[in-house]
Amino acid sequence: MFRIAPPVEPRNIGVPYTRGLIGFEPGRYDIVATPGGRATLVENGDPSYHYLLGNSLRAQGRVADAAAQYERALVFKPDYAEAHNNLGGILNEQGRRDDAVAHYERALAIRPGYADAHSNLGLLRATEGRAADAVAHYERALELNPRHGNAHYNLALLMAAQGRMTEAIPHFESALELNPDHANAHLGLGAALLAEGRITEAAAHLERALELNPAHADLHSNLGVALMAQGRAVEAAAHFERALALQPAHADAHCNLGTALAAQGRIAEAAAHLERCLDLDPSQANAHNSLGNICKDDGNFDDAMAHYTRAIAILPDYGEAHFNRSELKRFRSGDADLAAMEALARRTDLSVNKALHIHFALAKAIEDTGDPARSLQHLHRANALKRGQIAYDEVRALDLVRRIAAVFSRDLLDRFESQGDPSPAPIFVLGMPRSGSTLIEQILASHPRIQGGGELPHLEAAADGVLHSRAGYPECVPSLDAAALRRIGQSYLSRLPPFADGKVRIVDKLPGNYLNIGLIRLFLPNAKIIHTMRHPVDTCMSCYSKLFSSGHHYTYDLAELGRFYRGYRDLMAHWRSVLPPGAMLDVAYEDVVDDLEGQARRLIDYCGLPWDDRCLSFHETRRPVRTASAIQVRQPIFRSSLERWRKYESGIAPLLDELGELIPTRNCDDVA
Repeated sequence: MFRIAPPVEPRNIGVPYTRGLIGFEPGRYDIVATPGGRATLVENGDPSYHYLLGNSLRAQGRVADAAAQYERALVFKPDYAEAHNNLGGILNEQGRRDDAVAHYERALAIRPGYADAHSNLGLLRATEGRAADAVAHYERALELNPRHGNAHYNLALLMAAQGRMTEAIPHFESALELNPDHANAHLGLGAALLAEGRITEAAAHLERALELNPAHADLHSNLGVALMAQGRAVEAAAHFERALALQPAHADAHCNLGTALAAQGRIAEAAAHLERCLDLDPSQANAHNSLGNICKDDGNFDDAMAHYTRAIAILPDYGEAHFNRSELKRFRSGDADLAAMEALARRTDLSVNKALHIHFALAKAIEDTGDPARSLQHLHRANALKRGQIAYDEVRALDLVRRIAAVFSRDLLDRFESQGDPSPAPIFVLGMPRSGSTLIEQILASHPRIQGGGELPHLEAAADGVLHSRAGYPECVPSLDAAALRRIGQSYLSRLPPFADGKVRIVDKLPGNYLNIGLIRLFLPNAKIIHTMRHPVDTCMSCYSKLFSSGHHYTYDLAELGRFYRGYRDLMAHWRSVLPPGAMLDVAYEDVVDDLEGQARRLIDYCGLPWDDRCLSFHETRRPVRTASAIQVRQPIFRSSLERWRKYESGIAPLLDELGELIPTRNCDDVA
């Protein structure tokens, strides 16, 4: 998880010294402050002159002079509530909190319904750590004046600091209704929305805040977090780097940049930024969590466990660290870590994001203990929470599948046959998530001439570079020509990482590329395409049991998941009907489990390479693996995942009803 920089420290923004003030008229300061005016007012003993002059001096930054004028006003009028309030504000800023409290309380004794004084006293109590008292004063200020922007803003900040994001968000929104250009309120709302997983909304507010305050390091850091969650890694890294240019010792930005670089495979740079973050702030739990992920991806599970455990020690309710540790650990009944997570799950004050991580972690932990019914209860809860965070347009998603099949006909593929870039280097491993693609990549990457590339986002990026100026995809594809196809192919190849010595092929195992098989055939006609399959219900339940870092929004509701799987199956049947023989290799996970060597030889032969026995020792191959299967592929192949869904059968009726006749009577009957 990325580190979200907190909103700015609580303070009253705007005109705290002039709100509701007797006789105040903006722009009259110079007139009031003329020597002649002063002589007349002082002779008449008018405290308003000193009060307004104090406001003028305060606005000019002459704080000591302003305080003297408020005190002078109180000589003439001891029950001047506004002067007590504004003098209290200055004393609070000077660190004289007891004196400030005395003036705020005196103002409220004079005017019990004085909203500004309640708001300012709330601010002071918040800075003292007396959160309950602060909330009481903010809420009283809002009872008296529901349009008190400062009270809304500061109450929101206090709630956000307590992790009460759901309650904080409407107060940030109210502050912005009153002042749409309140940069810090946009920042606070953006940070709160980020914590709640409402990424698109968060990005919009953070972008607006940055327009208002482009030199704000926290804003750049938080906007980078939102962009990363949207898959916009390059833009995100640029914002993290900008934050560090503005504030080189910005621990959050070092943490975030390290996490972003790790996601791009730039491990050494990533680790350096994460270590720098911990040098600056040893209490940064997020940095430990990210270092744990790096260690896990590299197969250093002991070090990963140590980092996750350290993160949890710093932040006991750190949901993501609990989730990550649960993936590495085998739980037994009575486990103290299991008990700690169950206690967290019972809390009602956890943010949605923390709660869903805890429930996913508990589902795995309780499954380890042999209680699938209770495990499934946590899975249902976790997925419901996640589904509530995302906007998944099922109609649009399934319509895209149908449109792709309609456009990529056999005639179209035949018309463009062999017109793309002729490189044979790419090997695309694709299919539904959790269908065995990481295992297949690991087998292939164990061959001395094949490089494992992981889940590369390059294919769609390369196509977008050419197609962006045309009418919508996929309907624009028939208008392409051979030159455009070659440009897309060359653009894709140019984005691939450098090959290590001796490597001639590279695996791109982005599962969702099954949507792009037609494109692959057009612009990289000699690329290999390996389609991984698994029992439909095992595939879907494995998806349902995982929290994906991004995308795959159809996996968090059983009925939606079943309908999406049907659409995927229909599209794969279409590809088989229009592709030439041998253009794609179907590989069933169950067949690999039953006959590892036979299927491994089949894979290497399909790739046109000589056999190498190292492909059978895939679990010994050292390379970063950044998927949910990073742990499994470090182990010899096992059979325990076959028909795993059976233990959940009584509680997954919506999925089974949608899959219907697609459920085979044997382990895998997937090939049409």
